[in-house]
Amino acid sequence: MKLYELITFTVRVRTVATAMACLEQRLAVDDAAVKLVGCWASEIGPLNQIAVLRGFVDEASRQAERERYLSSADVFGIEAYLTDMRVESYTLFPFIQPLSAGCHGPFYELRVYDLMPSGLAPTLKGWEKAVGPRTDVQYSPVYAAFYATDGQLPRYLHIWPYASLEQRLDVRARAVQDGVWPPENSGPQLRDMHSTIYLPASFSPLQ
Repeated sequence: MKLYELITFTVRVRTVATAMACLEQRLAVDDAAVKLVGCWASEIGPLNQIAVLRGFVDEASRQAERERYLSSADVFGIEAYLTDMRVESYTLFPFIQPLSAGCHGPFYELRVYDLMPSGLAPTLKGWEKAVGPRTDVQYSPVYAAFYATDGQLPRYLHIWPYASLEQRLDVRARAVQDGVWPPENSGPQLRDMHSTIYLPASFSPLQ
């Protein structure tokens, strides 16, 4: 799959667990055109957020699913707890193969970078050269990276799983020290950077 959707729900204080239980039932859809990739609750960063990442076989499927939940009442079953809902469309970086479902975390860092107006092309070029060395066995894997196709553009999302927060600090420091990361010419393209660390729901395919 190349096309993805990230939904970020913000729920009322102390309702994350209850909302997750509702989402588990509603996201268990038997549809070959829509695939649940991951579902996480925020742990560090903006709190009381639930992130749902789904993949789609084509744009028509993504649009049909979006129209389904936007035109219906409480499709996700969490209306009573919801204070905000943000929906974003993403396309997979063409040279990255996402990790398979399984245990890669449990800490998942979702980083969103806003770019300068012409920043996507050099960002892709730098990533294509650097992501192999950065994800070598002595560092850590990336789940995937995606560029946005709606909202404030250009921007991109990259998702990094870690076994612990200590591993995250160690790997990031060594990658910079060894000169394998960040990608070449990436700094001048950046306008803003956001990071949130999440933990997976019990039913998330990515653990």
